[in-house]
Amino acid sequence: MVNVPALEQMNQILHILFIFLPFLWALGTLPPPDALFLWAMEQVLEFGLGGSSMSTHPRLLIMFIVSVGTAITSYFIPSTVGVVLFMTGLGFLLSLNLSEMGFIFKCSITRHRVGTKSKALPSGSEKQLTWKECLFYIMILVLALLESILLHHFACCSQISKNSPQAIVGYILMVLLITLWILREIQSVYIFGIFRNPFYPKDVQTVTLFLEKQARLMKIGVVRRILLNLVSPFAMIAFLSLDTSLQGLHSVSVSIGFTRAFRMVWQNTENALLETVIVSAVHLLISSTDVWWNRSLDTGIRLLLVGVIHDRLIQFISKLQFAVTVLLASWMEKNRRKSTTPLCILNIVFSPFVLVFIAFSTLLSSPLLPLFTLPLFLVGFPRPTQSWPGVVGTAACVCADTVYYYQMVPGLTAALQSAMVAGSLGLLLPGSHYLGRFQDRLIWIMILERGYTYCCINIKGLELQETSCHTAEARRVDEVFEGAFEQEYTRICSINEHFGNVLTPCTVLPVKLYSDAKTVLSGIIDSHDNLREFKGDLVKVLVWILVQYCSRRSNMQENVHKTENKGKASLIILPALNTSPQTQSPDDTDSLNSEISDNWSDDIFGDEPTTKKGKEEKDQLKVLQSINLPIPGSVESQSVDDHSTGKVPENSLYKAVLVGYPAVDKGKQEDMVYIPLMEFNCSHSHLLSLPEEWMSNCLPNSKMREMSSLFPEEWYQFVLRQLECFHLEDNVPNVLEEIAKDMVLKDFYVRAVMTCYCSLFGVDSTDPSPSHILRVYNGVLPWSVALDWLTEKPELFQLALKAFRYTLKLMIDKASLGPIEDFKELTNCLEEYESDWYIGVVSDEKWKEAILQEKPCLFSLGYDPNMGVYTGRVLTLQELLIQVGKLNTEAVRGQWANLSWELLYATNDDEERYSIQAHPLLLRNLTVQAADPPLGYPIYSSKPIRIHLY
Repeated sequence: MVNVPALEQMNQILHILFIFLPFLWALGTLPPPDALFLWAMEQVLEFGLGGSSMSTHPRLLIMFIVSVGTAITSYFIPSTVGVVLFMTGLGFLLSLNLSEMGFIFKCSITRHRVGTKSKALPSGSEKQLTWKECLFYIMILVLALLESILLHHFACCSQISKNSPQAIVGYILMVLLITLWILREIQSVYIFGIFRNPFYPKDVQTVTLFLEKQARLMKIGVVRRILLNLVSPFAMIAFLSLDTSLQGLHSVSVSIGFTRAFRMVWQNTENALLETVIVSAVHLLISSTDVWWNRSLDTGIRLLLVGVIHDRLIQFISKLQFAVTVLLASWMEKNRRKSTTPLCILNIVFSPFVLVFIAFSTLLSSPLLPLFTLPLFLVGFPRPTQSWPGVVGTAACVCADTVYYYQMVPGLTAALQSAMVAGSLGLLLPGSHYLGRFQDRLIWIMILERGYTYCCINIKGLELQETSCHTAEARRVDEVFEGAFEQEYTRICSINEHFGNVLTPCTVLPVKLYSDAKTVLSGIIDSHDNLREFKGDLVKVLVWILVQYCSRRSNMQENVHKTENKGKASLIILPALNTSPQTQSPDDTDSLNSEISDNWSDDIFGDEPTTKKGKEEKDQLKVLQSINLPIPGSVESQSVDDHSTGKVPENSLYKAVLVGYPAVDKGKQEDMVYIPLMEFNCSHSHLLSLPEEWMSNCLPNSKMREMSSLFPEEWYQFVLRQLECFHLEDNVPNVLEEIAKDMVLKDFYVRAVMTCYCSLFGVDSTDPSPSHILRVYNGVLPWSVALDWLTEKPELFQLALKAFRYTLKLMIDKASLGPIEDFKELTNCLEEYESDWYIGVVSDEKWKEAILQEKPCLFSLGYDPNMGVYTGRVLTLQELLIQVGKLNTEAVRGQWANLSWELLYATNDDEERYSIQAHPLLLRNLTVQAADPPLGYPIYSSKPIRIHLY
């Protein structure tokens, strides 16, 4: 080592460097081995080989190996023609989404093998579209190969002059660059992020108005797409094919430089166009061969150097802007100004050193780390574009609100595709971050990968339950977007009032999603007149729902009914008058009474429900939804079978009627019933007969006779006559008329409807209170003699609960829109609830299913204990505008680097630490939320989504 001066110098330098390694590790500048390895691969792939950062680490490793192999292979090709063809072809192929192409090929092979089973695979129209895409790519590849080989073989000249073919192509590229830049800038709301675009639609608040005003911009976007995807790549291939540097075979610089150049043409066309124009312009301005630039460097290496310098210059400006924003943010906080003023003064005094830190982090392409988000800047360790080690989209803090992001992502992806193709979101570079806003939803979008006609993104959804910090920053986001999109501008060219913010508005996206509206139901749900009408409406809704259910049920069992009822009358079980109910043990009775006392005490029927029983209600609701278990306040039924200890004899045509307890007085036992056989008056009545187990009776005959007076016979007959679901050979209206006159069938409906009615309201005849309405709406029923009977029939229980919820929605609609005029209007209203609404509880799984199925409207009843009011929540599916802005990439990377350093190195996990407090300029709290778990806590994170850009 002593005899080799270079090794001796390196030995001395490393001795000094090793002393500082612990210090660098403590400051978070020394990278972990995995981060360093991935960062190095990304840098070499992007700047040395013309690729892009990848959406996953395995893809990055595979693409890196293939790209290095391509550059090495090109070095050993003995012919210049072969080199040009090889670089052109591989450059195009590697810029495509190869994983998707492989998936298409695999699906095609599977279709070919399964033959007739291909229906399980994607449809023929999708296959046709896929083959159109493949044909398009094949045509582009063939044309690129033909152009490159023909120009290189016939038009390449050794003399370099301002009139050479390559120079002429350079002029064309300059015109293309200026044209594409103009076409891109007029698509966004701001030019350079500062000046208001006069061509962008003004005061846009509705989808229809926005689409009308944006029609012209979309036409311009089509022109830009053609120039970017077709014209520019072929023009750059012509420029490269005409270069004389390709004559030099077996040159490392040519292999690396031109392998990168031919791939950049497709991988990142806009940046490649800028680099090519700069190289061409410098060549035209400095044509002397004595200059180092022209003498020592070939065109491929010049393009590589220009690409690196351009990227680092953009990074330096972005980091400098972030540093200034941190300084301003520290100075603007009045409550901390005394403590941060000395730091601000030190930054100004030692500004040259701050610039050195910024320059050093720029050279390493590592984040600029503001210590605790204060103006104390360090150089973060180099890390890949994704910033986090985990697989994208595999971790999120899932909660009940996650379903709203699941529903909106497909529509948002389609809208992003249109905006990206038009150029509304600016340059699409890996590592760019965007923020979307709609009502209480915040959408974080990150670009992971970029290639020819495709882009790979990750979408995150932030929490909807806004904390104080979240609310403060969300309010500033709203102000930024309102100033850009919802404000009338009188001047032709206005200035962005929020230029210093890390968020720059870009555009608005029309997306089909749910708008969330909450209303206070005071004056509606507590009105005595409304509550009195509620009871009568409930009986009508129960009749309608049971008839509709039995009608649908008969359609499904039509063939079975035909075979069973051909040539003979229908035998039905009807409750009669004399049998003794089964007895119950004293322990069961005591248990029942205690449950009733706990869950339905007198204060429940007051004007305001007690909040301390909230947990008990949830427990009851869970039990109610169970099929096999009894609910609190009920008694498990005893079956009559071979092992029964009761005295009721077994008979296959008779079923025991089991009664919920407390025990019935023996003086009333003569009113209890068992079930003899009866015949329908109409031969077609079996089509609307209730299920056999629903025909049993649990109420005394005296109570049933009293309740029968509430049954709306006219409404019952009207509902029957409106049915249109029978497939009979006979005249349907006449058949329905005969069924409507069947008194036996009507008697069954009376018993079923009124028993459900008693189960929902209890035995009292008083008007229900608002708290009672809320409890039953949530599935917690009061105890009654019919409660056991109903809960033992889960399907009927769900229908009764559905009727109750429909009736509540009907009461609110009548109070808001006016009374129902006639039976026809009531039927239309209920049919609308059935087809277009889901009326239920937010915590139910069916609520989530309705959102994912994109039910047009959803309704839920709630209670706000803080305000002491009942609330209604309505979700409406419609096409609405999401406002989208671009975030300062270095601000996001810097704050994420500080988050990582503070939690992993400084181990400061204080939930109220300064670095996560809200700040309207830096959006600190939102940025921390968007980090990957466990350091961040987004409630939704998508897997990598690939968007086609054509």
